[in-house]
Amino acid sequence: MKNRLKVLRAERDWTQAQLASELDVSRQTVNAIEKGKFDPSLPLAFKAARLFGLSIEDIFQDEADIQTRLRID
Repeated sequence: MKNRLKVLRAERDWTQAQLASELDVSRQTVNAIEKGKFDPSLPLAFKAARLFGLSIEDIFQDEADIQTRLRID
């Protein structure tokens, strides 16, 4: 799953530890999500969306959806 978490975090000048604290997860979890090694749970995705004032789809994108859009465009 692709995501914009690292970009959104950097725009706010937050460390992974600061974001982790806001989301009530470990820094390692934030790191794993940013690197695409771990997909967030739905509650965590909602929490991130609320934190950044965006929809879940604005932050997280499924690889299959991205490929489908590329073929359509």
